[in-house]
Amino acid sequence: MYDKILVPMALNHDISPETLAAAKALCKPSGQIIALHVYESPHSMAKAALGEKLLQQGFETAKDLLREKTASHPEVKPVIVTGHSYRTIVEYAADNDIGCIVMASHKPDLSDYLLGSTAARVVRHASCSVLVYRA
Repeated sequence: MYDKILVPMALNHDISPETLAAAKALCKPSGQIIALHVYESPHSMAKAALGEKLLQQGFETAKDLLREKTASHPEVKPVIVTGHSYRTIVEYAADNDIGCIVMASHKPDLSDYLLGSTAARVVRHASCSVLVYRA
């Protein structure tokens, strides 16, 4: 059982209840579960076209969605950060003494074998245990 578990969440996928349940099963009674969403800001050209106000609205919408997905789980701490998905997940885990990352993954296809999915990259680079959940 783990003291701190990180559950990265893509807000456009409905796998969150399953990954949160897996995290609860792996967490010590006195442990902490952190639901993390990495908000990937658009490239500089898109930033310039969209404007700061619209970007901030997108970030706030993502924050609200994360709170919504974790609302029925008072033991889960929702956290949203800006960055690149796999790199930010790995860095957050290292910086916050995370014992295990529980994340969802889709069934890999050919492009995943050539490029690597977010879950595959987290598995390769994380310094802690990683449980990959597949529906």
